[in-house]
Amino acid sequence: MQIQTYLSTDEGFLDALAIRKNVFVIEQEIPEEEEIDHLEGESLHFVLYVDSMPVGASRLRAYGDGGKVERVCVEKRFRKKGLGDELMKAMEHYSLQKGYSSLTLNAQTQAEPFYSKLGYTTISTETFLDAGIPHVTMKKTLAP
Repeated sequence: MQIQTYLSTDEGFLDALAIRKNVFVIEQEIPEEEEIDHLEGESLHFVLYVDSMPVGASRLRAYGDGGKVERVCVEKRFRKKGLGDELMKAMEHYSLQKGYSSLTLNAQTQAEPFYSKLGYTTISTETFLDAGIPHVTMKKTLAP
């Protein structure tokens, strides 16, 4: 397993978009124009590879005094193998190196237990819809 990072101008960024399209657009039926947005260029894109095959992706951008984790996904047949944990750990490690004090994310409510297990706390008082899917806002304080 290998996790690499890309800017939106890098060739590897296309791997991130392909995974996100499979998970969010095809599997979850989120309109592509909502999935790919104006924040791509200001984000660092993480791609998780297994045997040189891209199977997971996420993005990270500066947000307040910390970072904002977005678009975390793993291809369906590779889920429940700890790969999402590894992707999150890579983003947290990078964030600590950048001096971020915390990470914030908007989690689909079905993924809330996954993020809770990784130390994220729900900070929104109510669920909200994003792309028609219920979400909560979660945050984790990073410690070196």
